[in-house]
Formats: sequence, structure tokens, C-alpha cells
Amino acid sequence: MERSTYAIIGAGPSGLAAARALQAGGLPFEGYESSSGVGGLWDIDNPRSTMYESAHLISSRTTTQFREFPLPDTADYPGHRVMRQYFRDYADTFGLTGSFHFDTTVVSVRKDTTDWLVVSEGPEGTVERRHAGVILANGTLAHPNVPTFAGEFTGELMHTSRYKSATQLDGKRVLIIGAGNSGCDIAVDAVHHAAAVDMSVRRGYYFVPRYLFGRPSDTLNQGRPLPAPVKQFIDKRVLQAFTGDPVRFGFPKPDYKIYESHPIVNTLILNHLGQGDLRIRPDIDRFDGSTVHFRDGSSDDYDLVLLATGYTLDYPFVEREALHWRGASPDLFLNIFPPDFSGLYVMGMIEASGIGWQGRYEQAELIAAYLRAAQLHPSRAAEFRRRVTEDRWPDTTGGYRYLGLDRMSYYVNKDAYRAAVRDALGSLVVADAPGTVKRRRRRPKALAR
Repeated sequence: MERSTYAIIGAGPSGLAAARALQAGGLPFEGYESSSGVGGLWDIDNPRSTMYESAHLISSRTTTQFREFPLPDTADYPGHRVMRQYFRDYADTFGLTGSFHFDTTVVSVRKDTTDWLVVSEGPEGTVERRHAGVILANGTLAHPNVPTFAGEFTGELMHTSRYKSATQLDGKRVLIIGAGNSGCDIAVDAVHHAAAVDMSVRRGYYFVPRYLFGRPSDTLNQGRPLPAPVKQFIDKRVLQAFTGDPVRFGFPKPDYKIYESHPIVNTLILNHLGQGDLRIRPDIDRFDGSTVHFRDGSSDDYDLVLLATGYTLDYPFVEREALHWRGASPDLFLNIFPPDFSGLYVMGMIEASGIGWQGRYEQAELIAAYLRAAQLHPSRAAEFRRRVTEDRWPDTTGGYRYLGLDRMSYYVNKDAYRAAVRDALGSLVVADAPGTVKRRRRRPKALAR
């Protein structure tokens, strides 16, 4: 194997974006995927997938899709099976599928002098391959965050990562802990199947309807970002006009401003609360057999406690020091580059309202541009490294004061982040130079739909 080959770990959206950008830049790569095909968590049959049958996009089609490969114009918020087929079509159209080793789990990634050694287990047994660099794209929503509680619950305790179908809730008294987007989706499922449904929450939330003024809500004001205080002032009042005050449905009043945490793109749950189909309960105090005691002194009995408590970042095959972990996440330039530039790169470690797959692809373009510059324009690559190690890193918050939660440690504002990525890309790309990674491409004829 040539030393110039780069490894991509993961064949979900971020891994495919990395593969496409390296391909467009003429950079050879090999991919590793533990499942039998592409799609990552959007492949519900992938053993590592945390997908469930009722899952759909929470961002609309046009703000989510890859720019050069539009989603079929059949639904504003496609379901997971449409998305799985979309990623399969994307990989096949651009000839990416054959470059991945499927049913192959990466065991370790380590530096050996100037190369990186990737050890994997798959159909060929245990194999060690040598690469010039490694792009980690194994996803951010696969390792469940399972909190601890006082006492013991003798019923069924399950994280939402194991939830697949509402039939799992048939006839049960269900308590959902947490009210993120998945928790609210599952609560809406549960009211049609469970004997009773409660949700335990510790803080308030902002709820965004999927449609405003007859259009997908995230398509409004595209390309014209407002200053954070102005957008927060306007959007809070618009949402209250459409959804009312969630406090009247039992939710606590948020102790933060809108967009300082990820909003809930689900107003059906408010309808069901208004109909009395479920109840909001306070934070958990302790478990006692089948009884759950809440912080306000109340209690109730349940058959199933479902933990909608999110996920933690996990790169288990790489030493933490190599990724410069700081607290809950690695400390990386633009959430991509470890500041020592050892040859590791991270794809997809961003969370932001509306950034879509195109935002991930722009990450991949930046990685490809840096790798090309290191080969063809060493001085540009050296100046890029100097900026990363010596200059102040760009502010990607967009003026929002995000909550200091572990899950928010890699959160960015889409407009500020993409502007910073474009600026970094501009410092690396030489216009019209051979091998330049083009940022705008014509739509391939094969994609006409």
C-alpha cells in the first residue's frame, strides 16, 4: 500500500463527505465501516444505529442535503429509509462505495514514526494497514449517555438508543427521562401505544414548529443572518404566537435564551399535552422498586423508564491525548484539526441548528485542501499551521451564549462556523491550481431527477 493513502473511519454522512472531498482533490483513501453498507446511524439495520422507525429529519430537505446531490423532491422532512437510500445513491453515484471495507471494525489507530497504523477486524481477520493520515468520522450519536440515579428501578430501564418501534411500549406505564428531540418523538409514539406516558424534565425548552407561514421553518431568513440578540428577540415572539407558552403545558420556564441550547422541532407533543395524553413531571429524586420519586415529593409507578439522555463523544480506538481532549470533547481547531497536526482529523464533530450535510462537506473540503497544500504548496500549509498554533481561534458561537453542558461542548452557530471554514479554506486554496478542491461544482447530469 502506498503511504499516501488516507484512512476514513465511518461510512455515514460525514465519512462519505470526507471520501467525496478527498476524491475530488485527487487524494487516495480507504474507508472502514463496521456495518454492511453506507449510511451510518441512518441505516436502521446497522447494529450501531440509534435510529427508530418513526424518525424523520428535523431540519428540512433543502437545508440538509449535499449541495451537489439534492434529495428527491418528495417530502420536506424525509424519513430515515429515504435518507438511507439517499446516502447509498450518493456513494454509488460518485464511486465511493468500493473504497470502503465493510463489516470491518477498527480496533486501534496509532502513530508509527511518520505513518498511522490502523488495526481492524473484519472478513479478512485482523488486519493492520499503514496510512499517511486518518480521518475520524464514526459519528457523535452512538455512545449512550447513561446517568446514575439513587436507588434501584426493578422495571425495565432502557436508553433511547435501544428504542426501535412503538410496539416496545405496548400496554406499559412509561416514564421518559429527558425531552430532547428524540425524547419528544418517542413520547408522541408512546401516547398511541403505552398505557400511560410521563416525561421527567429538569429544565425548560423552546419548541419550533416544522412549518411557519406555510414553509419549513428553517428555510426562513436563509443567507441573511441576524445578530444574535435581534434573532432571539424576534424568533421568541414568533414562536410564542404559533405555539403558545410551553409553561402552561407543564414545562419549566427556560433559564436561558432561545438558541442557547438546541430547540425542540416538535410541536405535536404540545398537542398531546393539551389533550391530556401525557404529563410533565419534575426531575428524578430516586428509584424504589417500580416506584419513581420526583423532586417535588410526588411519585408514581412505572413498567419502563426510557432514558432520553443523549450521547457522549466516543473515539475508543484513539488515545485521548492524540485528540487533545478537554472535558467532554476534543479541543480542535474548527472542531477538525488537533493543534499538533500529527495526521489525525475529525469529521462531523459539530452540532448546530441548520448546518446540514453541506456544512459537514465543507469541513471535508477544508481537510482535503490542507492535505493538497501540504503536498503542493508547503508554505501555505505551514502558514495555516502557524495560524492554528499561534493566532486566536475564530469565534464560532455567532454571539450566542450556549449552555455549559457536555452535549453543548462542540456546538457551533452555523453561519459563524461556515464563515470561519470558508476563511480557512481561502488561505489554503490557490485559484485554478492543479488539484485545487473546487468549492462550486455543476450538478452531475446523472443526478437529474
